[in-house]
Order: sequence, then structure tokens, then C-alpha cells
Amino acid sequence: MALVHNLGFPRIGAKRELKFAQEGFWKGASSADQLLSTAKLIRAANWQQQADLDLVPVGDFSLYDQVLDMSFTLGNLPARVQGLEGSELDRYFRVARGRSAQDSDCNSVHAGEMTKWFDTNYHYIVPEVTADTRFSLNPERILTQLAEAQIQLGLAKAKPVIIGPVTYLWLSKAKDGSDPLALLDQLLPVYSALLEQLADAGVAWVQIDEPILVTDLDTRWKQAFEHAYHTLKANRPQVLVATYFGTLQDNLQLACNLPVAGLHIDGVRGREEVTKVVDWLPGHKVLSIGAVDGRNIWKTDLKRVLDWLEPVAAKLGDRLWLAPSCSLLHVPVDLESEVSGDEDKPATLDSELIRWLAFARQKLVEVQLLGRAVNEGREAVAEQLADNQAAITSRRLSERVHNRSVKAGVGGVTSGFGQRQSAYAQRAAKQAERLKLPLYPTTTIGSFPQTAEIRKARLAYKKHELSEADYQTQMKAEIERAVLEQEKLGLDLLVHGEAERNDMVEYFGEQLEGYAFSRFGWVQSYGSRCVKPPILFGDISRPEPMTVAWTQFAQSLTDKPMKGMLTGPVTILNWSFVRDDQPRKESCMQLALAIRQEVQDLEAAGVHVIQIDEAALREGLPLRRSEWQHYLDWAVNCFRISANGVSDETQIHTHMCYSEFNDIIESIARMDADVITIETSRSDMELLDVFEAFEYPNEIGPGVYDIHSPNIPSVEQMVSLMSKAAERIPAERLWVNPDCGLKTRQWAEVIPALENMVAAARILRLQTASGEASSQVPVQVQREAEPV
Repeated sequence: MALVHNLGFPRIGAKRELKFAQEGFWKGASSADQLLSTAKLIRAANWQQQADLDLVPVGDFSLYDQVLDMSFTLGNLPARVQGLEGSELDRYFRVARGRSAQDSDCNSVHAGEMTKWFDTNYHYIVPEVTADTRFSLNPERILTQLAEAQIQLGLAKAKPVIIGPVTYLWLSKAKDGSDPLALLDQLLPVYSALLEQLADAGVAWVQIDEPILVTDLDTRWKQAFEHAYHTLKANRPQVLVATYFGTLQDNLQLACNLPVAGLHIDGVRGREEVTKVVDWLPGHKVLSIGAVDGRNIWKTDLKRVLDWLEPVAAKLGDRLWLAPSCSLLHVPVDLESEVSGDEDKPATLDSELIRWLAFARQKLVEVQLLGRAVNEGREAVAEQLADNQAAITSRRLSERVHNRSVKAGVGGVTSGFGQRQSAYAQRAAKQAERLKLPLYPTTTIGSFPQTAEIRKARLAYKKHELSEADYQTQMKAEIERAVLEQEKLGLDLLVHGEAERNDMVEYFGEQLEGYAFSRFGWVQSYGSRCVKPPILFGDISRPEPMTVAWTQFAQSLTDKPMKGMLTGPVTILNWSFVRDDQPRKESCMQLALAIRQEVQDLEAAGVHVIQIDEAALREGLPLRRSEWQHYLDWAVNCFRISANGVSDETQIHTHMCYSEFNDIIESIARMDADVITIETSRSDMELLDVFEAFEYPNEIGPGVYDIHSPNIPSVEQMVSLMSKAAERIPAERLWVNPDCGLKTRQWAEVIPALENMVAAARILRLQTASGEASSQVPVQVQREAEPV
């Protein structure tokens, strides 16, 4: 009999209860006990929804990030948070976001570096290590959750989930240039002790996630796996090593031969490897197959899966486990929320679209149906399989999905679509003449704080309680405020603040044909930040301009240049739930043509600077280097198609955040944006090291203000960061800006931070004019400095 289990469940709560509890605690509006109580209730609800499974994940819940949780479990805390007053919860949030609830400036610290979890839009806090790092076990978090689960589920069903030792070190960053892998022998005893404590608590199985097994590993890392698991095999709980997000390829034999009781593989992305793994896996081991897509929201074609799964089940018998492909962290909680009425959130998905979808709870039902079909025969679930097949057929044949004119437009794209009229050097001279910006020009990335008033007006408008005219009046007032504040601050290149936008992807998707939107389809991006990815279900087209009127209005309020703000095609694609019935590059090309139309309309309306954000370009990079070039070729081409078709005088910006891009810098250069802005503040400009070996040809704005932390950076910090940047990039090609949009911050934080940023730019101009190299400038000069 095949066993049915799950690798992880969304932790935010069905109505984002965790988000609101976190933010209430950070603001001092609620206590730590209230936050922990909410977390306990969410865990209980999650386990209740998984109670029919044979094994249920425990420890997958986190107050911020599972990698940060593992760092605390291993006693690996940055030195800067040790010794400060407060609880462990305070230290936890200081690493995550720079400060805890009501922290004074003396207790605020540099937040941990944040980057993308493999090729997803989830962000994790990068573990920090040095050659002197020592680990110590702190199992309270997972043991507490285990005790709760055992009371609710019973002893046999609870399956703790932890990040594996090799993956943990692979994710880590050495702050002293040492080799994280050299710490493996110091780390393994802590893992052994943890496994023993879990065994003492009555655990039979532990899921150890080692997703780096689907990446390129050199000999040292492969040997590390063998050494680690031969060391841990002496411990009592049976271990299921879980891989996901791709194929094992040259790591297949290694994974199959690890001395563990079971192996989980991604049967969605790695379907072609299932038979190979079945053949390689020793006869005493369990094989868990992820047969349902844990990263997308389309209903599984159960008949198609059973066609290849049944022969595997016949061969493996009781050794077969079934699960989603990965943790369900990456999909919304429950599709039923879209069906049931809610007066505060009018329905957005129609019954036909809902029929095509499956969120986390529905995916677990699909896994259980597959289990029953395998164990009892298809006739046991014949009615459910028929309903499933009818939905699959409905989607495949729907005229809403396929648009001949859109496909014809893609067919008409030529190589000229992706070319500017002149090379960068010629464009830069013309742009400088038109814009007349100073050295070290200052700007922001696009959004300004989304206040409670903005959100209230948007909700009232969606509920038809606020007229179109009244809504526009309120949004224009917010835009006017943003423009006024920027002029008072002395910023050089302004933005309209995006008050009218709910989300940088959703806003555009709402105005494009081929997109649909959920009411409660929230997914955690990091910490309390949740996103509601649009559903790209059909061919994409742009019926009318999306941003021109708002940008024109903002430009009418100021004599300074105003940026038009767009989200790029690759980011819209990567931050959407994308149709799975055609290649992703085909959908991306359709998006590129839609954004190209918007770019050209903005230019025609007199907008001379247009930013096309590609924050998720690297996120879509395949995990295997051999597959990179194919992706980068079509992704860069799609950006170029969207960005070109304008005159040399029009300056094109792009933005990327929170991703290592040193290894794809040549492709980024091929995007040929006039200006690129990037995140560098959390990494202390380490991301700019690539420019020591690669001469980036265009302009760049290395972010000096970490907007994901409530900390307000000082003038000295920003001058220091930009001085480091000027060692790698000529000053005449540097911009000064935050590392991302300011949507999630409060005006009380934004104003002083931007005041410091403008002051830093003025100091940099003075230093450049006088030939100074020092970043140590007296405070009175910092405040009084004026542009040269």
C-alpha cells in the first residue's frame, strides 16, 4: 500500500493571520505572547487540514524563514545580535529585519542578507559563518511544535522537517572568505544530537531537505554528502532525504546510495528520471514521488499521472510514498476561499477558471486520490477521476485560452525589435543633454508607502462603494504628495509613487487579456511580505494603455524629469502562476510585446525616462548551468523587445533585487539598459565585486538604503557604500538610490532615510569636485552640502 504524505504547508494562515500578527508585534500593538498564540493556532489549523495523510510535516512552520530557523536551531547567530538585551525572539527578528519590536537604535543591527530560495520568489536569510564558527543545539522550537502535533495528530503521524547539513552549508556565506564546507565536521554532531532528541520524543521518520542535490555539485560537495550521511546513519530515526525543484542527473547515483531509509524526488520537474531512480534505488529503501505540482496552481491531470505511476507502484509496492513535488509553501492555502462569499472581497474568479485550479488543500486531495487509485484501483475513485478529466478537457479546449491574433503578433517579431538606434555611448550623450542631471544623480526605485488611506480607498473602489472619479481624485492626491515630498527632499529624478497600484505584477495583469486574479491567493515572499500572483491562463494582449495617464499627471506637477514605471516581461512571468500548456518563453514573448506597446505610448506622451523592472530575471535561471544559456537568451531577448523601439534620447532603466548575478553579468550587460539599479546594501557592496573583472558598459545605481529593514541608514554609511562602488565603477556612471521600492515602509522612515541619501549624494559630488577620497565628512558639511 502506497503511503501518502506532505513535505510542507503554507504558514501564513488562510487569511494571512501570521502577517498581521507579526506586524502588530513589530509595531508594539501586540505582545510576544499574542504573536506566539496566533502562530500556534495557525499550526493547529494546518495540521487539522492534513490529518487524513499518513505522515504530516512538523517544523515547516516559521515565524519568518525556515533557513533562519535552522540557524537558530544550530546556534549559529551573528555576533552582532549576541549580547544585546531582549529575548531570543528579539534576536531572531533582529537578524531577520534589523530590529525587533520597539527596539531603540542602540539595539538595531545590520539585517541578515536575503536572497532567493533556489529558483522561487521566496527569500531566505543567508546563514553567516566564519572559520571560527561553532555550532550548538537549540532544539526548543521544533520540539515544541512536535509536542503540539503529537497531541493533535497522534505520535505516529508527526514527521519533523529540517534543512540538511550539506544544503545548510551550501546556502551559507563565509564573512571572512573561508570555506563553509570546512565546518561540516563541526556541524554533524549537532545534527546527530538533534536526531537523537527527536527519536527520544517518539519520532519514527525525519524529513531532511537537501535540495542542492538537483544542482551542479563538484567532487567536494558530493563527498560531503557521503561523509555526512554515513556519519548520521548511526542515529535512530529513519531519514527521508528530500530533493525537489529539478532533476538529479549526475547526482542520481549519489542520492540513491545515501545510507538513509528513503528518498523523495520531484516527479513533476523530474518525470523523466522516475524510472531511473526506481531502477537505482536499493530494494530496502522507500521512494517518495512528488506527483502533484507543489509550485503551480493548475489542477493535476490525474489520469495522465496514473498512466505512468501505476507501473511504478506495481514494482515498488509498500516502498512507494506519494506527495506533492515540494513544500506547498509556494501556493495559496485554499481554493474554497475563492468560492465562498466575502463581502469585503468581491469574487474575481469565475466558475470555469476555478474548475481548472488547485491550491494547497486541493493538492493534498489530489495526492490522496492518487494514493487511493494506486492502492484500491481506479474504480474506487472513478467519479472523482471523471470530474478531474472533464476539468482538464475544458481548459485544453477553451477559447479563452487561445488567441490567434496574439500568436500571429509573436510570429511577426524580427531581430530589429530588440535593437536601439545607437550604441550606449551615443545615447548617453543625448540623454545627458536632455535630462541635465548632476553627478551622482538621486532617484528611487518607484513605489512610495502604501498608506492605510490608500488601501482603504482601493478596497472601497473594488466594492463599488467609491466612484471611479472619487477614487482617481484620492489617488491623484497621494501622487501629488509623493511628488511634493521628492521635490522637498531634492531628489533629481522623480517617480509618481504608484499609489494606484496594488502590486507591481498584479496591477499590470489586471489590465492585460489572458490574466485572472484570486481574492485570497496569497503566497509568502519573505517574513510578513505576501504576494498574490496573477494567474496567466491564456494568450496575452494589451487592450489599452496602462500607466500613461497617471505618469502624465505626475509630470504635470513638476519641472523635474519623471520616470515612467513598468514591470518587465520576465518578472511578470516569473511572479505569476503561468500556464503549463506551452513553453514559458512563448508566454514571455507575448508579455514583451504588450510592454513594448506601453513603452512606446509613454514616449509618445513625453515621458523621457522609463524604468522596466526585471527584479526576477535571475530567479528564472535554471538550477543547472548547462540550461542557463537557453533561458538567458530568450529572457534577455524579451526584455530588449520590450525596451526598444524608442529614440536615443529616451533613457531606459531596469531594476534587479536580492539575487546573486555575478555569474550572469554578461547577459545583464546584453540587456543594454541605459541604467540598472541593484541591491547592494545588505551585502555591503559585495555584489559589486564582479565589476573588478568585468567592465560594465552602462550606468548603475547600487542600492545604499536597505528598504526591507526599518533601520534608517546614516549619511556616513551611504557615503561609505558609494565610495566602495566608486572604486569599481567610474563616478560619472553611478547613481544613488535605495535598493528596492518603498511600498512596504512608513513615511516616518522614508523621509529621514531619503534625506540622508540626498545628503550623501551631495557629499560625494563635493568629494569628486575636490578630488577627496575620504568618506569621513563632518556632520555640518553633510547637512549643508549643496550640489556642485
